Amino acid sequence: MSISNIMRTGVSGMLAQGNKLSAVADNIANSDTTGFKRAETEFSSMIPQQLTGEYVSGGVTTTVRRHVSEQGTLLNTTSITDLAVAGDGFFVVEDAAGKRFLTRAGSFVPDKDGYLVNSAGYYLLGFDVSGNATPTITANGFAGLERVRQSDQAMSATPSTSGELRFNLDANVQAVAAANLPSANAANASYSFKTSLVTYGNLGDEVLLDIYYSKTSGNTWEMTVFDHAGAAPGGSFPYAAGPLASQTLTFDPANGQLDAASPTSLSLSVPGGSALTLDLSGSTQYAADFAIQSVNVNGNAATGYKLFKIGEDGVMYGTFPNGEKHSTYQIPLATVRSPDNLKLLPGDVFTQTDTSGDILMGFANSDNFGAIVSGAKEQSTVDLASELTAMIEAQRGYTANSKSFMTGAELMDIAVNLKR
Repeated sequence: MSISNIMRTGVSGMLAQGNKLSAVADNIANSDTTGFKRAETEFSSMIPQQLTGEYVSGGVTTTVRRHVSEQGTLLNTTSITDLAVAGDGFFVVEDAAGKRFLTRAGSFVPDKDGYLVNSAGYYLLGFDVSGNATPTITANGFAGLERVRQSDQAMSATPSTSGELRFNLDANVQAVAAANLPSANAANASYSFKTSLVTYGNLGDEVLLDIYYSKTSGNTWEMTVFDHAGAAPGGSFPYAAGPLASQTLTFDPANGQLDAASPTSLSLSVPGGSALTLDLSGSTQYAADFAIQSVNVNGNAATGYKLFKIGEDGVMYGTFPNGEKHSTYQIPLATVRSPDNLKLLPGDVFTQTDTSGDILMGFANSDNFGAIVSGAKEQSTVDLASELTAMIEAQRGYTANSKSFMTGAELMDIAVNLKR
């Protein structure tokens, strides 16, 4: 047995235990780092070729494996832009130079320009889906991605084009004489009920519509719409121009619902705006007071919007002051065939390697991708109790290997001093 082999093997063991201690120290230091994946040192023996009659000691080598695919515990927060992935997948981010990476560190905040950036300075990427655009995803690349903004401060206006109006008309009211119906736009016009509706023009200006409901016979009603801006002094008839729309509704006396022959929608052109269609289905004629049961018209004034929510599918929604919601971005997820073989870089970002496989892109809650959880952070996967135990084991292993080296050194001194 070569004495030098003893010393070499002891050094090998000390280096291996030193690597283990380094991994443990890194884990402990990052036990509170969002999205951090713990590292584990795996040992592998090095057995040299054995010669007859002599044992040749080998050594040990180490491989550091990072448990990237291990799911961390999700910690709820109060920030909408704190994002976590429940399941498989990584956020796609880029640095200031535009180089792109994968990460699970989803604690994002808006910078001075509104772009979402995490604590390491990486920008979140997504697809622009404003205007109901459908994103085209590249299965194995990052084409089409851009930096995500929490809000767009630019002014935006959307004209009203659709809506719904549900109401009940009192069946017990008296019919209006044909000569006095609002559709004639005469000074002596009479009606059963009236309501007004706010819509929006092409430039985001509010357009108020006056809607008149006039009973013409037992189960027949005339519904007439005027531009409120053209009303006579005092807000009534005659209007400066005729009705924007006039529709005859008929109800089934057996159940109070619109009968099969009755229109179920009303179409008109909003002054200074676009064509608007109101869905009237579900309206009734019962022996009860007139009531608007529900109303909802799209469109918004010229204003900026604020972030409203981020769904599990990664779609971000902005809301305008009038409550109108619009999709703004959709955040995709990326993964590889072997996440544990990704290369970790500073800032808790990963890049692919030859052993990890190629990038695969998709959307949350689809295929094999997990869900995006808004208002949550993925905690580090480090367990401090386990790491402290591993530290003690590595310390004892290092000490024992140092004893082997010292013993070999003492034997070498004896052999060197034999001639003296």
